[in-house]
Amino acid sequence: MTQSTVNTTAFIEAQQYSQFILDNLEDYLLPEGMWRDVSDFGSGTTLNIKTVGTVTLQDAAEDTPLVYNPIDTGTITLTITDYIGDAWKVTDDLREDGSQVDTLMAMRAMESTRALAQHHESRLFAVANAAQTGAAVNLVNGRPHRWIGGGSGVTTRTMSLSDFVAMKLAFDKANVPAGGRIAVVDPIVEATINSLTNLVNVSNNPMFEGIVTEGFARDHKFVKNIFGFDIYTSNHLPIKTATEAINASTYSLANTTAQIGDVANVFMSVADDNTKPIMHAWRRAPSTEGWRDPEGRGDKFQVTSRFGFGAQRVDTLGVILTSGSAY
Repeated sequence: MTQSTVNTTAFIEAQQYSQFILDNLEDYLLPEGMWRDVSDFGSGTTLNIKTVGTVTLQDAAEDTPLVYNPIDTGTITLTITDYIGDAWKVTDDLREDGSQVDTLMAMRAMESTRALAQHHESRLFAVANAAQTGAAVNLVNGRPHRWIGGGSGVTTRTMSLSDFVAMKLAFDKANVPAGGRIAVVDPIVEATINSLTNLVNVSNNPMFEGIVTEGFARDHKFVKNIFGFDIYTSNHLPIKTATEAINASTYSLANTTAQIGDVANVFMSVADDNTKPIMHAWRRAPSTEGWRDPEGRGDKFQVTSRFGFGAQRVDTLGVILTSGSAY
């Protein structure tokens, strides 16, 4: 009798498993150079930072004493607010019976660290968005720093060329350095930019490669430089959970209402630590540790992180709200 697949089923392994493990497609993440790293915060949970205002000059005249004006001072605070982590365990039985378990655990550790990094980036933008007053234009030197995209008389909530012009003017009036201006936008906004046919003052090369770190330029998709802003994309920008009405018609911008699901696109300066709008401190950078669990007959692992973000200035910060779906 012929030995065939019909009478030798015990030796047929119908299901085969490749040595290749398919990984997730991860979002690109921000480097630490996007915020001021507060290095003098070695202990405690709240740091107080002194601020100094501007000087107002006065007219002088012969034989007339000047008025002795004090300079405005104040404080801002940075608080350790976030304490997050992840933990997992692999049993001895799985190690004994499974295949590529060590590879699985190594990938699990990387995915866990990656999840913390994604949370970290989303918190940066959430703090930047919360630093402004909602449902208001947030004037700085007479120009708005928060509005809804579209332009004058438009209610589409999509980014327009006039929005870039207005944000450039807002930063110019606020004396924000021309070098180091960036905008982080949702990929939906990139689609809008790509569909604009009347773009002017545009470059397809980033201006601030020496300011924006190589990690950022490598891992975030650069779109264009528009009116001095290097435009990059992120999937971790704040999403509106409530409507927000802003009337910026006085400034030839939109008078409409942002809807639930709309995105807060963040414009900022990263020229130096003095101009960055957001500050940050690590109390514990993401780190993975593992130990043997003899009673549970397995190995345990965990990764934890403690940090805090805070706004140190709002005059170098801008937000344009746009639709989360329309372009």
